[in-house]
Amino acid sequence: MRKLSVGIGAIVMWALLVLSGQTPATAQPTTSFAAPLTLPECVRYALQNQPVVRQAKLDEEVNEADIRIGLAGWLPQVGLTGNAQRAFQLPFVVLPNEQGGVTPRQVGLKNTSTFTLSGNQAIYNQDVWLARRQARPSREFARQNTALVRTNLAADVSRSFYDVLLNLQQVRVYESDIVRLGRGLKDARARYEAGINDKIDYKQAEIALNTSRAARKQAQESVKGNLARLKELMGLSGTQPLTLNYDSVRLELDAALDTTAGVEPTNRLEIKLLQTQKVLQSAQIGYYRWGFLPAVGAYGTYNTVFQNDNLGDLYSRRFPSSFGGLQLSLPILQGGRRLQNLRRARLLDQRLDEDVTATRNQINTEFEQALATYKGFYADYQYGKQNLALAREVFDVVNLQYREGIKPYLDVLVAQTTLRSAELTYNVALFQVLTSKVEVLRARGELAVE
Repeated sequence: MRKLSVGIGAIVMWALLVLSGQTPATAQPTTSFAAPLTLPECVRYALQNQPVVRQAKLDEEVNEADIRIGLAGWLPQVGLTGNAQRAFQLPFVVLPNEQGGVTPRQVGLKNTSTFTLSGNQAIYNQDVWLARRQARPSREFARQNTALVRTNLAADVSRSFYDVLLNLQQVRVYESDIVRLGRGLKDARARYEAGINDKIDYKQAEIALNTSRAARKQAQESVKGNLARLKELMGLSGTQPLTLNYDSVRLELDAALDTTAGVEPTNRLEIKLLQTQKVLQSAQIGYYRWGFLPAVGAYGTYNTVFQNDNLGDLYSRRFPSSFGGLQLSLPILQGGRRLQNLRRARLLDQRLDEDVTATRNQINTEFEQALATYKGFYADYQYGKQNLALAREVFDVVNLQYREGIKPYLDVLVAQTTLRSAELTYNVALFQVLTSKVEVLRARGELAVE
């Protein structure tokens, strides 16, 4: 019986919260992924869970509410008022009498109650006209702003994703280097103990090994920092696990980009937003230009008056009255306010033209810079790929010659350092190319956002 009463009480509390427009706080479940996420999956998750995107969606809903508030002026406005009062002293009126003089007399009843039902219908006025003209472009502006937020988020997630992959690749490079140095240290110590070489070789190997271990630690910590940034962009908390999935071959294929294509500024959402702002501003200009037109509306009122000297019998008899009509309101003198508002609106429209010009120039510059950066990094990537193959070949030859006693261990260390540097340079160049490609696509307005 106690369990049943507790369950009923919980249901009642839930119903009360729902009816009051509130919902009880519930713990957010920890998101867990069955498999590592690819870049498109990270972007898709971010677009669904990043608070910035949800805020933009809420801004759309707020804007829609504002539009409906403005358009509500076209609908009938109906109100009901009521009051009750008691007169402690009835008012006097002076009336003529039979003798040709005047006589003051009290009029009315002590207790009065009035109910008034009134309605207004706008036929034409500037405010509701402006609300109608701005409704569609205002919705478009809100949608374009959300699209811009999504595009910027997709670009940020892509850059952060590549930053994490670069750190992971650096960790792998240092781990491979540590394995090679560990083998070299073991061989150098064995040769020293056998009396073939002196202790300088294995001391140098130990120094190089410790240096590589320290660099690996730095790369591992960088992974944590950049992964935390990626989680933030995706809308994940710091405690939620996240692993990434990628294909090295696919990354190399994705590095390619058609550099012959130009940029069309009208594809950018920033230009579209400014163009929509100009439509909104044009409606504002029309609002002030035609502000001298009269406002026309219809109205009607129905009154019910109850009066009685006896309070208990106040509502026993009523005296109804009603009327309706048309109202015209024409502004005559406003001290030049309308003309100054019109001038100000036109100046703001001209300023938007300048904003469009400046944004076009900025987009062209942004594209040229992004394209130049991409081309430079792509050249580094191509040469880095060749250098990596050469460094591996040199290391294999020098290492073999060292084992045969032809080369000193110092040459092995130099070759190994060159190989590690080539691997790091290649990976940095690859992910710089991928990141700069994102910037080029964004500058063109071609960055894919699901």
